[in-house]
Amino acid sequence: MRSGKVSGERAGTDSPRADHSPDDSLVYRIRHALGAYIALTKPRVIELLLVATIPVMLQADRGHVNIGLIGATLIGGWLGAASANTLNMVADADIDQKMRRTQRRPLARHAVTTRAALVFGILLGIGSFVVLWRFTNLLAAVLVMITIAFYVGVYTLILKRRTSQNVVWGGAAGCMPTLVGWAAVTGSLSWQPVVLFLVIFFWTPPHTWALAMRYRDDYEAAGVPMLPVVATEEQVTRQMVFYTGATVLVSFVLIPAAGLVYAGVAILAGAWFAQRVWKLYRETCAGKEVVPLKVFLQSNEYLALLFCGLAIDAVFHLPTIGSYFA
Repeated sequence: MRSGKVSGERAGTDSPRADHSPDDSLVYRIRHALGAYIALTKPRVIELLLVATIPVMLQADRGHVNIGLIGATLIGGWLGAASANTLNMVADADIDQKMRRTQRRPLARHAVTTRAALVFGILLGIGSFVVLWRFTNLLAAVLVMITIAFYVGVYTLILKRRTSQNVVWGGAAGCMPTLVGWAAVTGSLSWQPVVLFLVIFFWTPPHTWALAMRYRDDYEAAGVPMLPVVATEEQVTRQMVFYTGATVLVSFVLIPAAGLVYAGVAILAGAWFAQRVWKLYRETCAGKEVVPLKVFLQSNEYLALLFCGLAIDAVFHLPTIGSYFA
């Protein structure tokens, strides 16, 4: 009996609760809160900002690398994207609770209050505008504000829950880093960033629909009419083939203003991506079991390869294809 009493006292003394000091609790709460606010910004989604912005800025000033300007643009752009993503989560909190893929988001699990998230999103947007206006130019700052307004006001609040073409038109918001990056360097716009804007515009539907095919039941449960929810797999993959073809063809338009590296990557990576989407379509038509997530992952790789090819081309200031015919 004595040993049992001693063991019980030791168990109580050695338990985590007894050793958990107020300071430890405070540190945990701070870390938990920081993690929740970071999650509101969707850090992984912002990777597209880096993939698109830096190569465009390098192309706008071929042969030069202005680290300070690139850094300021990325910081301002990150704040803008974080603002848009946070406000998107505020608007989508109800459907995030219904989807298994999004049930762990901060607002869905009540880790952050709606009011706090709204204020956080607005402050991020203000910070983005200030940074870009101060360290780049007004055009870049205004373009980011337009991006936030379009993504939240048009895509999230209007298109997303009303039409199966939501990501086709709403995806324009994800294309804006090409315009922002070019504007930050030149203070204006031209046909080249517009071409790259269209590359991402046509790339977005097959990229997003591949993921939506994987999580079709989630979107259906949430009442979001993504194309895979309202159309057959064959119809969806046929549309994916069309948009993939448009993506690759539009990427060729930039070849005269770029060098051999970009030209080679655009052709080879484009053929690789198109072949993978075509394979998904053929397997769907044949009634085979398909894995659309492979297309989703390969679409990311394709876009990264294309823009990295452009970056290499621009940094080394390789002769443009157009110069050979001048």
